[in-house]
Amino acid sequence: MNDPHSQKISASGNRPCCVSIYAVSREAGNPSATCFGATRRMHATEFLQKPPETLPSVIVLVGDERALKLSVEQAIVAATLEGDDDAPTKFAGRDADLKTVRDELLTVSMWGDLRVVIVEDASDFVSNNRAALETYAEKPAKKSLLILDVKSMPKNTRLYKILAKSGLVVDCTELKGAALNRWIVDAAKCQYGKTIDAAAVGLLIELAGPNLGLLDQELSKLASYVGDLPNIDADAVRRLVGGWKAETTWAMTDAVRDGRLGDALTALDKLLNSGESPYRILGGVSYVFRKLTVATELSRQGINLKTALKQAGAFPHEVDPASAYLRRIGRPRAERISNWLLTADTSLKGGSRISERAQLELLLVQLSGQTAV
Repeated sequence: MNDPHSQKISASGNRPCCVSIYAVSREAGNPSATCFGATRRMHATEFLQKPPETLPSVIVLVGDERALKLSVEQAIVAATLEGDDDAPTKFAGRDADLKTVRDELLTVSMWGDLRVVIVEDASDFVSNNRAALETYAEKPAKKSLLILDVKSMPKNTRLYKILAKSGLVVDCTELKGAALNRWIVDAAKCQYGKTIDAAAVGLLIELAGPNLGLLDQELSKLASYVGDLPNIDADAVRRLVGGWKAETTWAMTDAVRDGRLGDALTALDKLLNSGESPYRILGGVSYVFRKLTVATELSRQGINLKTALKQAGAFPHEVDPASAYLRRIGRPRAERISNWLLTADTSLKGGSRISERAQLELLLVQLSGQTAV
């Protein structure tokens, strides 16, 4: 980069092992990663995997993923500050005033060549001091690095346009799809020395959600749970993640499968009364019954039903009861499972006027085989 205010990242090995547990390869399918040199905007995972050779004097961390923001901050501090006695200066955005922050930026560091100033939760700070920050961003202090932690940074603002030319915007936003799956695999390997099955990855996301901080906590627990075993499988995830709510969800899906609709509705009532999210409940149901839709299609192609269930990812202890379930409800109904799941998902997202409870009850009734096709 040609920015005269940019700070060169040391090549002396200051970066932590694996850069960060939040690193993910560009091949992981991250749609928001872009060339830093072209736009001065990149996703946090790209930054952590391959940081730019130099850093500008103003960096904005945008998004809701706190874990990513902390990892980026740690990587910047490790790469720019020289010793244990040198630390960044942090301000809480809700209490920070512009003069104090600016004075800190203009003060020469007593301990090193560079001063790092971080304003956390800075959305209000930026809104209240936008004009002054625009002026500063155009001509920042040469020996300081300002990091602003905000929820959003609209592209049509003048501050964003200035940073797009001379600063850096780092997207700390939720990962999705293949990028999220790859992050989990990489985190398990880099941080905990474990491999993790594709089925386990999918179930972990269904139970814990996409928040990277929570996922890392679950991976830590899972690594301890499997002990000396090298791999984390879906059965370990099912047993450990989610606590009693997850166990109740599995009991509910088992009851639906076995034709005990009353027990299933009782379990659903317990989950909803405890405050469990309807979307998480649907996620657990979908995780179980999507495998049955895959098995149904494989069976239609001529594959033995039990073999089809194994290929679809059913656990060994699930094969016999799942086979009995599909035979009980019959192929016409089994072929409608996918549509029922999709309809429930659409309805919970606002596509229906009936209550979330009623929508989930209807889905359980449909899946149980106790309504007409």
